[in-house]
Amino acid sequence: MAVNKISRTDAEVLIPEEISPDIIQGAIENSVALSSFRALPNMASNVKVLPVLETLPTAYWVDPVDTGYKQTTNVKWDKVKLYAEEIAVIVPIPENVLDDAASQGYDIWGQVRPRIVAEFGRLIDDAIIFGNVKPATWRPAIVPSAIAAGNVTPESGDLWADIMGPDGIIAHVEKSGFLPTGSLSSVRMRGILRNLRDDNNQPIFKSTFQNAATYDLDGIPAKFVINGSWDDTQAKLLVGDMSQAVYSIRQDITYKMLTEAVIQDPVTKEIVYNLAQQDMVALRVTMRLGWALPNPITMLTRDRSQQFPFAVLTPGE
Repeated sequence: MAVNKISRTDAEVLIPEEISPDIIQGAIENSVALSSFRALPNMASNVKVLPVLETLPTAYWVDPVDTGYKQTTNVKWDKVKLYAEEIAVIVPIPENVLDDAASQGYDIWGQVRPRIVAEFGRLIDDAIIFGNVKPATWRPAIVPSAIAAGNVTPESGDLWADIMGPDGIIAHVEKSGFLPTGSLSSVRMRGILRNLRDDNNQPIFKSTFQNAATYDLDGIPAKFVINGSWDDTQAKLLVGDMSQAVYSIRQDITYKMLTEAVIQDPVTKEIVYNLAQQDMVALRVTMRLGWALPNPITMLTRDRSQQFPFAVLTPGE
């Protein structure tokens, strides 16, 4: 397994004289999950337990009114656990490369740090929404869970019906007893929605007046993902009650500069870099967090196995 670092070749475009003081970078978007879902207080340990209502009380009419017996009911709670898992990366670089870039006015670490944060966001979204790469302790991701719960509508060629119809994805969430509060999709979906027209050739999904960059689906804000985490092969559109997915931070993003460590290949365990001996430094970045989807019982279903607060539009055949 290759172990990477920033070499002089990688950074040489920053070092020569008489070059532009601006560095051209692509757009940076951090985690759409963490910006959309509900944040809980930070975790005090590696596991947080959430009591979740599993059964609702049942009330009864007293009959006959004067002498009838008042009946009892049961209320039951379940436990949902959040497990804090760690994301980490180490970026090695020779000190001479840092110095030569700094002499030209470039802060390499200042350029690298936001990119690492964005990559953390992509990894988090992929794990929570799709589960392509996720820690073993984390529950199944939202998209496969919605599909397993039956809250899924395959593309039919009629996007309006797929989203807004009685068997559309919004209706799936509502039938589970939840009110959808948001939608997530690839930025590619934005153009598809923009081109959807009514019989008078007028756009159906228009951007809101207050913010021309915002779209809504039946009043539900639509967010378009650009951090590279969205998997169009699994889902075209996700809608749901965003407050039902929760996360908690055990340790926010921390940075530590390593100056005398050794970097080992994680597979072979061979030493690849000896920072002190090779006049190198390395930035170590870590973060720990957990998430959960408690799915509390609703008044409409009264059965947690028959409900789910998200629904998915999947690719057609």
